[in-house]
Amino acid sequence: MSTEIHEKVVTKEFVTIKVADQLCGIDVLQVQDVLGPQKITPVPLADAEVAGLLNLRGRIVTAIDLRGRLGLEARDPADGESMNVVVEHDGELYSLIVDSVGEVLRLPAGDFERNPATLDPLWRKYSEGIYRLKEGLLVVLNGEVLLDFGKKAAA
Repeated sequence: MSTEIHEKVVTKEFVTIKVADQLCGIDVLQVQDVLGPQKITPVPLADAEVAGLLNLRGRIVTAIDLRGRLGLEARDPADGESMNVVVEHDGELYSLIVDSVGEVLRLPAGDFERNPATLDPLWRKYSEGIYRLKEGLLVVLNGEVLLDFGKKAAA
């Protein structure tokens, strides 16, 4: 008599975004909302990657230019409208300004790979690792580190 053991495949879900043609993923559990273009009020003396503040249903949300945070060149306004992915970190809401938002991908946790040694040091800092997809690499962003402005300010 043979017994078959069926292993439950553990998966992770990511909201996919594009930043300067690079496909990235954010843990779906961190994402609160996806918005189109928003009116953003600049904040004097803020870090360069802080685009400003926006009002989201009565809550003040800090808008982060993800291109700036990842060390990429500024987005050309002629490329069309940007999108906003609202995430929560330490009880605060942040709006990540991205080039576009894709679909939610469910990927096997076993296919996850650590960052390659050749990945840019800044990207390695903000990335948990990668998935190899048919379309290319999906860089999984580490929201905890990406949005950790407090330690920098306190230092």
